[in-house]
Amino acid sequence: MPSPFEEYRLKHEQAEKEQKAKKIYSEGMATVLDIVAPALFLVTPNDVQIGEFYVKTLFTYTYPRYLQTNWLSTLIDYDLTMDISMFVYPLETSEVMTDLKKELGQLGSSMTIKQEKGQVRDPELETAVGDIEELRDVLQRGESRLFHYSLYFTIYAKSKEELKTLTKQLESVLGGMLTYTKQSLYQMEQGFNSCLPMHNDQLGVTRNLDTGSLSTTFPFSTATLSSNEGILYGINRHNNSLILFDRFKLENANSVVFAKAGAGKSYVVKLEILRSLMLGSDVVVIDPEDEYRKLCDAVGGSYLEVSLNSEKRINPFDLPRPDDPNSKESGEDVLRSTITDLHGLISLMVGGLTPEEDSLLDKALYDTYAIKDISVDPKTQTNEAPVMSDLVSVLSNMTGTESLTKRLSKYTEGTYAGLFNQPTNFKLDEGFVVFSIRDLEEQLRPVAMYVILNYIWTQIRLNFKKRIMVVDEAWTMMQYEDSARFLFGLAKRSRKYFLGLTIISQDVEDFLGSQYGKAVVSNSSLQILLKQSTASIEKISQTFGLTEGEKMMLLESDVGEGLFFAGQEHVAIRIIASYNEDALITTNPQQIEDQDEEMEKSTAENNANSTEPPQGV
Repeated sequence: MPSPFEEYRLKHEQAEKEQKAKKIYSEGMATVLDIVAPALFLVTPNDVQIGEFYVKTLFTYTYPRYLQTNWLSTLIDYDLTMDISMFVYPLETSEVMTDLKKELGQLGSSMTIKQEKGQVRDPELETAVGDIEELRDVLQRGESRLFHYSLYFTIYAKSKEELKTLTKQLESVLGGMLTYTKQSLYQMEQGFNSCLPMHNDQLGVTRNLDTGSLSTTFPFSTATLSSNEGILYGINRHNNSLILFDRFKLENANSVVFAKAGAGKSYVVKLEILRSLMLGSDVVVIDPEDEYRKLCDAVGGSYLEVSLNSEKRINPFDLPRPDDPNSKESGEDVLRSTITDLHGLISLMVGGLTPEEDSLLDKALYDTYAIKDISVDPKTQTNEAPVMSDLVSVLSNMTGTESLTKRLSKYTEGTYAGLFNQPTNFKLDEGFVVFSIRDLEEQLRPVAMYVILNYIWTQIRLNFKKRIMVVDEAWTMMQYEDSARFLFGLAKRSRKYFLGLTIISQDVEDFLGSQYGKAVVSNSSLQILLKQSTASIEKISQTFGLTEGEKMMLLESDVGEGLFFAGQEHVAIRIIASYNEDALITTNPQQIEDQDEEMEKSTAENNANSTEPPQGV
């Protein structure tokens, strides 16, 4: 039998063989290190080459006397591939106070010696003494602390020439802020390691900063709103990134656009319409100033003029078909909802209702539908809908409705008889549809907008599809409580029907002065604020919670510039359009006149070129 020593030796040899076999096996296995390691890592005194990239690290060795808040955001938004590393080392206040006391004693002695020698005072020495005294006071009161702070920048480039250029640019930008850097020559590998997310400061170049100074170094950079879906709204003014966004991805697709006259609010909405149409969204617009005709003609849309002389008519008594397979409402809900909307419309028409009139009107509306055999039964709601004259006839046979009947009769017998007293004679098309109310009298505009919105809402409930509805100059509806309440109701209910409501207004005071106007803003996840006037900026600031800097930005912005709010994020935006888009959506009178002259000239030249000389016999 082998001795114990021989047995131990055999076991040890066997273990070594197994260890060697495992090592040989593991060397043939691919590890995470093999996957992430670069093909080349070459360290030189001036840079580090990592694969195809050249890398250089700079460290900060001095800072200006005063640091502005968020001064590093300029570098965060800089168009440069770069890593920024910060190391913060808190210092014990008691030890700092001891060192400051010694330093103050040395500076005091130097000042005393100079005074005894009769030398002129040294401002630099006096400033240092004052700074130390001030720092000792705040440290003693516990208002601040002292820290060692390291700041490193690692730049990446595809070539040495590019690396040299980028290094000069970075040094120039930092030098402009009185922050000076040096290259970590002969320590490039240590500098590169210091900027890796490993909490390993191998350079160890620190400077003293107090709490206030340290807080300015944290880069609170602007948010970006770029995604792989949606449309292009504009350019982020902070970092020149694209603002790509899909409003239908938010909790609701509603938006509001506020700006002073001529600031570009219609321009940005038309641009959104044009780009949304390309993605398959239907768009419906209520146009009070005939601004959308050119765009409508260009995209092959439907342009419907609503006026006393127009042939197009809308019956406010129309009902959506509850038996439609896409409908989510019962017959009772449909009838009740329509009568509620008619309450608001008639109140708007007659200038308000007393409580007695409101109660009688409710019964009259149900009786009016009953005349046409329409009830809560869905099968009856496909019958021909009543018109306004039917309601007036019912009211005239009721006691206590004399005043209401007289006020309402001008819409059935007077000047406005044909506008709201006939069956609807057209159907809402798909694509782009514009309702023009430019030729309507001023007092009829709120009523017409109410009727059109109600008609559009009725049609939308029939067919579940992605749509955008634009209400231009919506402040006119906010002047009356009934129309304002109806607009607010649309903003609340639109999400259920895949509808995005866009509200445009230049009279911010009138819009936000209404409780329903503020509620519409609260129910709009997308908000665009362009250039504002000094008269309305405080109201805007209070509603949207703007900072002083953002208020000044809105006051000083150029046309097409402002703030873009999307959900919880907002950025400064500059609206951009291509040449062809700009030609379609511009509202600049001079530009439109130039385009018309150019088109007339081109037409004349084409006619001249198409004229052929007579043929000889």
